[in-house]
Amino acid sequence: MDLAEVALPIFDEPNHPRLGQYVHQHTKDWSATVARADAFVIVTPEYNHSFPASVKNALDHLSLEWADKPVGLASYGGVSAGQRAATALKPVLVSLRMVPVVEGISLPFFAQHIDEDGVFQPTDQVAGSAKAMFDELLRLTTALRPLRTGQA
Repeated sequence: MDLAEVALPIFDEPNHPRLGQYVHQHTKDWSATVARADAFVIVTPEYNHSFPASVKNALDHLSLEWADKPVGLASYGGVSAGQRAATALKPVLVSLRMVPVVEGISLPFFAQHIDEDGVFQPTDQVAGSAKAMFDELLRLTTALRPLRTGQA
């Protein structure tokens, strides 16, 4: 999901998200989209040692829809490879009862990985990191399923 396409305004619901009493159609649509997913990968740049407000706003719009779902982080930036953004994001994810996987993707100097056609070309190391993260997401998605379906 591209947050630019989702186009959520700054949180504008009158009720706290944990109540699930959404009045705006954009929040209802976002809720349905997130509720359908079993796991997530958040791709985030690093700006000023953190993640962008658009990511925080998208997370803050909802509450229960995120719970008991694993999440992987793919961060990018300059020399830090977005690691400060990923580190800042983890407490937010945990507070939403998401389960961040340890494995992740860190991409320094991301522009060097985009070819002349605009296609991302991962190194073997980045591809290996992605495989490890997706394998762990699958493992945790399966393990957490009973919590999401009320069968625990």
